Amino acid sequence: MVAELKYEISQNAYIKLVLHALKHKTTAVNGVLLGRVNPQNESVVEIIDSVPLFHSNLALLPPLEISLIMIEEHYGSKGLGIVGYFHANERFDDAELGIVAKNIGDHFCRYFPQAAVFLLDNKKLEALPKGKDQSPVMQLYIRDASKNWKLAGPDGGSRLVIKEPAANVVLSDYISSEKWQDVVDFDDHLDDIKMDWLNPELFK
Repeated sequence: MVAELKYEISQNAYIKLVLHALKHKTTAVNGVLLGRVNPQNESVVEIIDSVPLFHSNLALLPPLEISLIMIEEHYGSKGLGIVGYFHANERFDDAELGIVAKNIGDHFCRYFPQAAVFLLDNKKLEALPKGKDQSPVMQLYIRDASKNWKLAGPDGGSRLVIKEPAANVVLSDYISSEKWQDVVDFDDHLDDIKMDWLNPELFK
């Protein structure tokens, strides 16, 4: 049952998406989650990497299709596929999952029925430097039996976990050092193909 699924995201995949959103604070941004179902435990979806997609015209299909082909080609050779979608809204106070996010999430569910949508929680992100919360600064949305996107219930926090417990400490350090300036997304790559959307240097 999809309802029992747990999503475990690696520290680097998690941090990369949040830094991407911080780089483009005044616009909506999105990204994809790469991973697989855990071979030892089918109730866990492992999110091993992420790719920042766009910070402008999120709903434009041609750039999205181009990016997905390139992403699937690269990660498919590693045995990974697209297992979810990340979205950050344009407005700080907007905590709703919008139509663009739902449509892209629906598209991913056609190929990976357990796909989830992670929505950036700006209030949790803002509180990050002040607190010691180890939970992700994201909200988990999953599709119900009627194929509608729903915020995971009271147990949502336990169903989306970061693999490394100290990830928020590392994220806070990166925010302090303005590491978000180094993130490259597909918009950047399509403007200048020398910019690498895989971000190989980001965590070195």
